[in-house]
Amino acid sequence: MGRVFVAPGYADIQSGQNPLDGGTSASEVNLVCDLVVQYLRANQYEAALVPPELTAEQTLSWINRHAQLDDVAVQIGFSQSHNPQRRGSSLVHIAANDQRRTEADQLLQILLRRAPQLLSQGIQSDTSYPGGSSAFCRDLEIPAMLLRLGYLSSPIDRQILQAQRSEISLGIAEGLALWSRTITAAAQLQPVPTYPAINVNLNGAIIYGEGMIAQGDFYIPMDLVDQLGVTLPPNAKIRKLSYRNLVYLRAIDLRDYDLSVQPDKENHALILRNLLVYPGQLDRIMGRGTASEVQLIMFLKSQNPEGFAQFSDLPKLYREEAAIEGVNADIAFAQMCVETDFLRFSGLVQPSQYNFAGLGGLGDAPEGGSFRDARIGVRAQIQHLKAYATPEPLVQESVDPRFGFVRRGVAPLVSDLGGRWAVDPQYGQKIKAILRLIYESAGFL
Repeated sequence: MGRVFVAPGYADIQSGQNPLDGGTSASEVNLVCDLVVQYLRANQYEAALVPPELTAEQTLSWINRHAQLDDVAVQIGFSQSHNPQRRGSSLVHIAANDQRRTEADQLLQILLRRAPQLLSQGIQSDTSYPGGSSAFCRDLEIPAMLLRLGYLSSPIDRQILQAQRSEISLGIAEGLALWSRTITAAAQLQPVPTYPAINVNLNGAIIYGEGMIAQGDFYIPMDLVDQLGVTLPPNAKIRKLSYRNLVYLRAIDLRDYDLSVQPDKENHALILRNLLVYPGQLDRIMGRGTASEVQLIMFLKSQNPEGFAQFSDLPKLYREEAAIEGVNADIAFAQMCVETDFLRFSGLVQPSQYNFAGLGGLGDAPEGGSFRDARIGVRAQIQHLKAYATPEPLVQESVDPRFGFVRRGVAPLVSDLGGRWAVDPQYGQKIKAILRLIYESAGFL
């Protein structure tokens, strides 16, 4: 039987920042992880607790150094939100991996049977994770998932977690035990790996039988990556394996190198497209958006139907206001999704403020700026983006309270907004990750 690695996770999955609770989260995480390991060992499973003092990068190195083929890993943590009403447990798995998705669903359902009071946020692919991917899911050499046991910022979740810690930990252990048995059985049935072949569509050209599926992930040969004109840096974090004297690369990792990766499960194929056919769309703030109003509507509905119902005119407003100032509407819309958590408003800003981009106001209001209606709120965001992106004058009268404080033209690219619009250095990457999801849902990529 393979081992189960249990890693404490102290970072907040929603914001990417450390929890703001003075160590309560770390204490709770450690208590749960300790119990999970105890339950596993008591039932004759070999469980390894990752040293809690390790950094995120050291955690990955530690697990990879000790792991074997049939081991699994889970990182357990809690979420935080400025909105105390936000609740729910979730499991994050690597995208485009049906096997891992099924295993994540099983693990979550076992947990919820033990602790039915926990509200479920379901399973999520790591492409919806802040920054567009999860290092824990992708960089480990064994199957791995992230488990978030609700929100310590929610009084209800916190009470459930503290009152039912033993049942919750037991549910996690039972789910991990089933996952471990599944992985071990698969490894024993296939000691000499043979992987099913798949077709690969490269920018519209079908190449038959050149890809493959290994451990639920899609892989393609290195020479196909070369055909796409992609130059990978020597330190590229891409999973590789050798098979039949060829070097194969995990396809989902190529999303970070301007490639669209879409599994076509119906036709047992993988669709790869080079994003260079959409020059500037993924980074330059000034320009024209590609997504239509209907496509933005459908995307927002798929992410948060309740939020869309409250602000159903937003796709139309973003396209109209962005066109007036020459700002890329798709980028502005993606930024709104990041700032408001798809109109869930998990932070300090309230829906009644019509502040869709975390704009600061004048004075000492901690929640930031407020606007009289949705159109003016969108207009202020568009104008603030234009202030950063170009020295060109505004077309409409300024409604952005901090327009005059921006050094004009200092951030023409989305990636330049990190550390300026928001303190998070990965802020621009988070916006680009959402932009990719918009284009993928629209069928552009």
